[in-house]
This record gives sequence, structure tokens and C-alpha cells, in this order.
Amino acid sequence: MPIDVRDLSFSYGSTPVLRDVTFRAGPGEVIALLGPNGVGKSTLFCCLLGFLQPAAGEVLVDGRPLRAFSRRALAREIAYIPQSYTPAYNYTVRQCVLMGATAQLGALQSPADVQQALTERTLESLGIAHLAERGSQRISGGERQLMLIARALVQDARVLIMDEPTANLDYGNSFRVMQRVAQLGAGGYTVIFSSHDPNQAFRYATRVLALKNGALLADGAPAQVLTEQTLSELYGIEVAVRPIELGGKTMLTSVPV
Repeated sequence: MPIDVRDLSFSYGSTPVLRDVTFRAGPGEVIALLGPNGVGKSTLFCCLLGFLQPAAGEVLVDGRPLRAFSRRALAREIAYIPQSYTPAYNYTVRQCVLMGATAQLGALQSPADVQQALTERTLESLGIAHLAERGSQRISGGERQLMLIARALVQDARVLIMDEPTANLDYGNSFRVMQRVAQLGAGGYTVIFSSHDPNQAFRYATRVLALKNGALLADGAPAQVLTEQTLSELYGIEVAVRPIELGGKTMLTSVPV
């Protein structure tokens, strides 16, 4: 399902944050949104999710403007995975994941066998079925991120917005989460994730949006966009980009100089 952003601008009061942002994200794309702190990445996500109303421009989902969707209807199209989540109650992992089904149910409906079965398949596919009865307050940060991804999949939306999905995760859990993100794109989902690590974009993204001063500095394939010049301009430091051999394949990596 495509999502179109057309000439989107946003300001907090008299302070402009986003300026004329335009791009289209389609099924099977894993798009990395890169940029320094305070550049407007989270604000852009809030506009995509309908939490904020742009000052100009529009967002369309499958050709329809966001204003044409109710909150429940939009939840059937777009799922949001935050960068951190601390559950207020110690619901089990299975219960938390099953909550994603509420977008597909009526106000007085309870999850049926089909939603229960989808929850079990999703837990299994993400490798966290063994955590199903574990309290959500008593699992690791990486496991919790996988739980949130599972909840989004049970929500049955085909567009996934991920705000720094590996924030505060250790090296191993970051790898596991990003492997799942790449698999979702290969499975036909539209995935847009923000990151502070260009190497995540090199390895897992099919496309990069580089955001600077609220506008798109570059848009394209990682190898084309993430050049030494662009990365240096984006982050204000000198950056070297070098090829490395990994698993019989050549990939690029970036290192501050």
C-alpha cells in the first residue's frame, strides 16, 4: 500500500520544522530516515500518523488523504512502533500482541479465533513464542521491541512507521530487530524507520531519505545517497565510506574521521 507525502510543511508556532517534504513509499520498500537531532524526523512521523496537521501539503494513504480516515480506519492501514515503551501493567506478551487486533474489531467485539491464531503465528514468526506467558515488564528491551512489532503485525496494517526501533538496545538485540525489519520489507510491507546510524541504512534499507534543516537533502538508494560528501554535510563531521566483505557480499560502511 503506497503512502504519498506531497509538499508537506509544518511549524511549531512561528518556528518552521518541515519544509516542502515530498516522497512516495511503496510496498516492499524499507526506507531509512536519517538526519541530526532536532531535524524533524519525529515531527514528520507524527504528520504521517495524523497526530499533527501540516501547515501546508498533504499525506495520502492508498490515494486517499488522511482526513478521509477515522482513527480506527487509519489504524488498519498504518501501524506505529515507538522507540521505547514501558508498559504500565504487566500484561503478558501474548496479551500485548493481541491488543493489536482491536483495530480490526468493533467497539464491543472480543478477539475471535482468527485473531488468536494470528497472534500465535506472529509470535512464532518473530521468534518470541517462548515469551508468550512472560510479563511484558519482565522482558528485555530487544524482546519488547519484537513484541511491539508483533502487535503491529496483528494490527494487520501494511505500512509500518518505526521511530528509532533500536534506540537503547544492545548490539545483539539491535541486529535481531533490524533483521526482522528487513524481512518485513521483503514480505511486502512498507517500512519507514528513523535511525542515527548510517550503517543500518547501508545494511537494511532499500532507500534513504536524508533530512536536513527540515527539508530533504537527498532521496535514493543507500549507496547513491550516503556518500562521504552527503554524510559530512548531514552531520557536520568528516566521514569516510568504505566497502567491506561480509558473507561473500560487498557492502558499504561509514566511519567518522
